[in-house]
Amino acid sequence: HNIQLSVNISAKNIVEVGFVKNTLDKLIEYGVSPQRIVFEMTESTMMDNPEKALEVLNNLSALGVKLSIDDFGTGYSSLSHLKRFPVDALKIDRSFIRDIETKAEDAAIVKAIIVLGHSLKLKVIAEGVENKNQFDILKQLDCDEAQGYFIAKPLSATDMTQMLTLQRTQSLSFS
Repeated sequence: HNIQLSVNISAKNIVEVGFVKNTLDKLIEYGVSPQRIVFEMTESTMMDNPEKALEVLNNLSALGVKLSIDDFGTGYSSLSHLKRFPVDALKIDRSFIRDIETKAEDAAIVKAIIVLGHSLKLKVIAEGVENKNQFDILKQLDCDEAQGYFIAKPLSATDMTQMLTLQRTQSLSFS
């Protein structure tokens, strides 16, 4: 399995002296490939200090880690900043997904975010997917990935290991 680990970073991390070096040191210490790490930050985290954020995110990207904007659509994003930051993915905030079945405005916003993301060659991920209808709508809108209770509830490390082992066993038996 090509498992990725997502890690939330805050505005404090962005301005923390040595954050990028500490990240590299930990990757080396634990033998983790940078391509398996996704740093997630909110739009507001990036906008608190955009020049410093740009510097740190460029340095993290140079290490090979992936970068994702979390809760996209809820912050005070600037599209001019979005094109400058070396991000790989947008995560659509769950508040838009929750009512995607019943509110045309939310469906329109989700569609626009997906089109925007794909136009910028970004992966688009929907957060908070709780049922098959939401999942099917997102699939129809060409969303790349989904997260939420419909996919899986939060799991302990033991349960996650069990689930991944079962998936690997099942996928091998079909190959």
